[in-house]
Amino acid sequence: MYLLESLPTVIGFAAVAPALLALWLVIAADERPRSPALVWAAFGLGAASISILGYARALFAGISGMTDDPALALLLHAVFGIAAPEETVKIAVILLVASRQRRAADPMDAVVYGAAAGLGFAAYENLVYLLQYPEMWRSLAVLRSVLTVPFHGALGIIAGAYIGIARAGHALGARRRDRLAYFRSSALIVLAPWTLHAAFDLPLLVLQQNPEFVGLTRRALEGAGMIVGFGTIALAARLLRRIGNHHATQGDASRHPLRVTWALLIAGGIAGFAGTSFLLSSLRHWLSEPDRSVTMLLVPLGLASIGLGLVLLLLASAAYVLGRDRLRIFRSAP
Repeated sequence: MYLLESLPTVIGFAAVAPALLALWLVIAADERPRSPALVWAAFGLGAASISILGYARALFAGISGMTDDPALALLLHAVFGIAAPEETVKIAVILLVASRQRRAADPMDAVVYGAAAGLGFAAYENLVYLLQYPEMWRSLAVLRSVLTVPFHGALGIIAGAYIGIARAGHALGARRRDRLAYFRSSALIVLAPWTLHAAFDLPLLVLQQNPEFVGLTRRALEGAGMIVGFGTIALAARLLRRIGNHHATQGDASRHPLRVTWALLIAGGIAGFAGTSFLLSSLRHWLSEPDRSVTMLLVPLGLASIGLGLVLLLLASAAYVLGRDRLRIFRSAP
C-alpha cells in the first residue's frame, strides 16, 4: 500500500520516457549498433550510480568551505559540490562498461555507453524530482525532458567521446599517434563535463540564493543557463556526428537489422511500462476510493498496452535471432 501511495506511476512514466527516447535517438544515429546488453548495463548502472553519489561528494566536501568569499564559495560549490561528484560517478560507469571491450575498439562504443549512463542517471534524478514536487510534476516533467534530461545525456556523450578517443590512442581524424592529443583527450574526459555542468548550474544557484533578482538580471541568468545547456547538447551532437562519420563501417553491414531490434525493444519497453502504470494506478484508485468506474476503464487499457509491449518484445527477439548471422559478419568487418 505504501509503495502505491508513494509512487504515482504516471509520474514514473513521465520521468523515464524522455531518457529512453533520447537513448534511442543516439542509437539510431550510430552506423554500427552496440551490444544491447552493454548499453542496458550502462543505463542501469548510470541510474544506480546515484546511490554512491554521497561517497563521491564526500571526496570534495571540504573544498567549498575553503574561502569566505560568497561568490567564490558559490563557484566552488557548483564545481565541486554538484558537477564533480555527479560527473565522476557517471565517468566511472562509462569506464567500467567500456573496459569490457578491447582497447582499440570503435570510439563510438564509449560514446553510446556514455549516453546510456548519462540518461540512466537523468531518468532516476528525474523520478526523484517529480516525486518531490507532485503538485507541479507536469510542467516540471516538460521542462526537464526538454533540457535537463538531454543535458545529462550530452555530458555522458562528451565524456564517452574523449574516453573513446583516448583509448583508440589518437586524436579524432589523426593519421598517426599523437602523445599530446592523447593527454589532451584524457584530461577532457573529466574537465569538459565538470566545466560544462558547473557552468550550467552556476546561474541557477545564483538565482536560488538571490530570489530578489527580477527583470533583466533574472532573465539574463536564466538565459545563460539555457545557453550553456543547449550549447552542451549541440557540442555532444557534433562529437557524435564527427566520430560516427569518421569510424562508420562502409557497406551493407552498417545497416544491420539490430537497429530494428533496438526500435522494437524501446517501443516494447515503453508500452509495457505504460500498461503497468495504468494497472497500478487503477489498483491505487480502487484501494483509496470506492468508485471503480475509472478502474474499469484503465484495466483493459493497461492490459492492452502490456500485451502490445510483449508482442513488440517478441518481435525484437525474433529480429535479433534472424539477424545473428549478419551480426557476426558485421562484428568481423574491419
